[in-house]
Amino acid sequence: MSRGLRHLLGAVTGLAALAPVYYLTEAGARALRAGTVAAGPSPTGLGCLLAVAAIVAMLTAWPPAALACGLPLAAAGTLFALDATGAIAAAATLPYAGGLPWTRPGAAPWAEPAEPPGTIAGLTGLYALIGVVLVLSALLPRGRRSILGP
Repeated sequence: MSRGLRHLLGAVTGLAALAPVYYLTEAGARALRAGTVAAGPSPTGLGCLLAVAAIVAMLTAWPPAALACGLPLAAAGTLFALDATGAIAAAATLPYAGGLPWTRPGAAPWAEPAEPPGTIAGLTGLYALIGVVLVLSALLPRGRRSILGP
């Protein structure tokens, strides 16, 4: 396989991983907030964030995939840090504002109208953190990228 094709496949893989990372991070942040409000544990939040960690660990082994997923996340995190109102308005245009594909029918809406998908994770800096980790992992020398790499 040519180098250009490998880079293209990596970029497509990173972009495909962007939606699960984005929405799972937000679902984890919301579940952790709900656990905090209820003063109890949040296994759902932990599970969502562990899934994000697994996806990120796999992406760090392939620099084009890490960049394709990390740059938009870092940009979203930067937008939330610099202009939260604009970022929330942009997040309101994303799909699944009323519920994620795995939300049970008839369940409470996943996102409040004033809290579109990505609001909690964006305001807490999770997108910026994940995005920067992915971008930095792509820029590291080959031997220091990931435990999953060759």
